[in-house]
Amino acid sequence: MSARIQVGDVVPAQSVKENAPDTAIPLLLKGKNIIVGVPGAFTGTCHAQIPGYIEAYNDFKAKGVNEIYVFSVNDTFVTKAWKENLAPKGSPVHFIADDTAAFAKSIGLAFDATHILGGFRSLRYVIVTNDDKVASLAVEPDPSKITITAASAVLASL
Repeated sequence: MSARIQVGDVVPAQSVKENAPDTAIPLLLKGKNIIVGVPGAFTGTCHAQIPGYIEAYNDFKAKGVNEIYVFSVNDTFVTKAWKENLAPKGSPVHFIADDTAAFAKSIGLAFDATHILGGFRSLRYVIVTNDDKVASLAVEPDPSKITITAASAVLASL
């Protein structure tokens, strides 16, 4: 696992899976973006956190945010079902399947959750980028809580 990403670092170039398990596309970070990392779809805390980003999408856009990406350590079938559950009418928020925790590990924000979730998972974090550079980073000290990574807190910090 890599060292924890820091403000000023470049988000490593990666291909990500959004719509299909066999199709990876480059993660293109242009302008201001929000990357939300969560341990897993449908887990209680994650399921409570993400609706704030969906509901405040237009507020984020008004603050100059180009894209919001939700990274979850799940396969694309699960992340697509999760998005459909949280936003049955659709949402421009991108739900990304970090199926092997490769992205979380590459930025040093993975932890061994084998005892609870069966393997490595992502810490609960939010990265704000300017292009591919980290402008701010918030990592929840307790991944079972939503404080500094809540949509309202991130929106207020922009």
